[in-house]
Amino acid sequence: MAKLTDPEIERCYQNALRNWKFSGFVIYDKDADSWVRENLEGVTFQRLSELLFEFVVNQGGEIDQVVEQRFNWVGEWSHHYDLRPIINGIALYVETRLRYRDPDDPDDPIIHVVNVKRA
Repeated sequence: MAKLTDPEIERCYQNALRNWKFSGFVIYDKDADSWVRENLEGVTFQRLSELLFEFVVNQGGEIDQVVEQRFNWVGEWSHHYDLRPIINGIALYVETRLRYRDPDDPDDPIIHVVNVKRA
């Protein structure tokens, strides 16, 4: 694991999280959706997005940038980004993907949460 150090990617990642109040900026894929519904009782996806925002932006939580090596992802994604917040007393591993076209547009980046599980 390597801490994210690219300022453009970090800015885009934070911009997507800053839009947690609005739909379409932090998207929960099927596996992440199922795990959250089954294991984080009372936590809505909007609330989880807000907590991820607080973890990264307000608390300075680390974003790990991981070179993608899985065969089924490598063609579309060069990296994925991992977060390890504690939510409701549970240490989590949150795997995400970042998509953006215009790093200067704060409303362009989108985060796909692809996996959530206990750390």
